[in-house]
Order: sequence, then C-alpha cells, then structure tokens
Amino acid sequence: MNGKDHASPSMFRPEALLREARRQKGLPFMTVPAVCVLDPDGDVVRHLRRTGAGRTHEGWACYHTELLAFDLDGVGEIGIIGCAVGAPFAVLVAEQLFASGCRLLVSVTSAGRITDKGATPYFILIDRALRDEGTSYHYLPPATFAEASDAGLLARVEGALSGLSGVAVHRGATWTTDAPYRETENAIASARELGALAVEMEAAALYAFATAMNRSVVCFAHVTNAMAQTEGDFEKGEADGTTATLAVIAATARACVDYSRGGEKRD
Repeated sequence: MNGKDHASPSMFRPEALLREARRQKGLPFMTVPAVCVLDPDGDVVRHLRRTGAGRTHEGWACYHTELLAFDLDGVGEIGIIGCAVGAPFAVLVAEQLFASGCRLLVSVTSAGRITDKGATPYFILIDRALRDEGTSYHYLPPATFAEASDAGLLARVEGALSGLSGVAVHRGATWTTDAPYRETENAIASARELGALAVEMEAAALYAFATAMNRSVVCFAHVTNAMAQTEGDFEKGEADGTTATLAVIAATARACVDYSRGGEKRD
C-alpha cells in the first residue's frame, strides 16, 4: 500500500482507544509501572499466577490483554503482559503501554537457533533485527534491519548482563518473521548470511516503533530450540526458563534506571 508518510501523526491514537475502553469498562485512570515486560510465550505470567506473586493491574484498559504487576528485588513494581505474539500484536500493546505511563519496555521472546552459539537455552541481547514482517514499515522507511534505538542504553544493559551467574547472554542480530512455518532452508541460509543468530517474531517491529516514537525498548531472544529439528527441543531450563528470564529482566531494569539517572537517556 502506498501513501505512507512516516512523519505524519496517526489519526487513530492509543490514548483515544484507552479512553473509550476505560469509559466502557468503568475503569479508573491509573498509570502502569514504569518498567513493563512483554512475555510472548506466557511462561513468566503463568509462573507469577501459579506462585501468587502476580496481581492484576486494575487500571489497564486494553481490550485484548491483561496486565499483571509484580515486585522485583532492587527494581520495584514491574508490569507484564503474556502471549502478545507477533509484530502487530506486540507493537499494538507497546503503543498502549507507553500511552499509559510505561518508560521502559523489555521483550523476552523464545527463538529458534540460526547460528550455533553453544548449547541451548541462552539469551541474545538483540541489537538489530531483519525486517521480514509488515509492522515496521508503517513506522520507518524500508531498510534491511531495524536497529536498537539507543546504543548507549544497549551497551549499559550488555555490561549489566555480563555479571549474571549461570545465564548465557550473547549480543547480536535476529531475523523477525511473520510466518514461522515458512522458515525455509533458503530463508534460513539468507538470514544467516546477513548475520542473524536466531529467528523470532517481534523485535524488528518493536525497534522500529521505538526509533520512530522515541521510546526505550530492549529486546531479547531466548534461544530454546533448533526449530524442532531434533527430538527433545524447546527445553527452557529451570521453571520453564522463568528463573533465568526474571534475572535478565531485573539486570536490564537496573541498568536502565542507572542509565537514566546518569543523564544519558534520551529525552
């Protein structure tokens, strides 16, 4: 479709949708936590529910999702939304979170291995993502990659993650696709040639949104599988990977708070 003007504001705004949702549902206006998380697989959300650590955020007015809040040592209250899978859904939710008071969004999505970085599971701190989805093109002009919008923030996060015990984290590129069941041999080889370490479904769109809208977003790929090419794939580790994921989220949030206090964060 032609007619994209990336500098023009949208006629349909998340603030307007949330206003009407609050009216229809009789919800109070409440800001969400400053740090929020997207959990596309829903493992962390299920863990929080199972252990009683999560509580429903009563002011979240989204029509499609539920926001849980929980406390993280050294960080404070965190908001988390589960099962927002794929680029359009992830960015729809991201827009609404930032319109509701979020200051930092962390996405941790499971991913398939493209380039071998050792035994799975491990995390990739995504610094750029191949744009093989549709959402990013509504936010930025065409380009091969969507880059993380704040290099200084990413460097601070990378440094914080290097101190995590028992959690392997690599930094690099991923391939974001809208069609996981069309990851053909040729497509995988092409992504590998461009430097992609793994394949996932959200990062390119989230980074394009972050760049266009001047938002703080940090994306991780939790590499848990080799696209089911061998039996016994998709093992995530202790507590379905939630122990390691929460450690990554906590380290990222602390690094971002320190970065902001240091005056380096973009206005």
